Amino acid sequence: MQSRNRVFDDAARVAGGAFGTLSGIRREVEGLVRHQIDKLLSGMDLVTRDEFDAVKAMAIRAREENERLEERLQALETASEKTSTASRSKAKATPKAPAAKKS
Repeated sequence: MQSRNRVFDDAARVAGGAFGTLSGIRREVEGLVRHQIDKLLSGMDLVTRDEFDAVKAMAIRAREENERLEERLQALETASEKTSTASRSKAKATPKAPAAKKS
């Protein structure tokens, strides 16, 4: 009976040692994989989230400014067309004086 307990104790110690060794190997492999991924990503010229958000905000502001300028240009073109039309109408309404003859 006592030999069985001793066998179980020995088996438990071996299993505990194996689990300890396996968890150490797991940590080592995780470290190596993390290092390789960091090395791979550093060579890819990726942007950070903060940089991406900053450029996105700039693009939104530029689009809004473009829309405001487009509306302003439309208003100026409309005003210019009205002024041109009024000038042409006024020119047609006033007859020109005949040119003086030179002797």
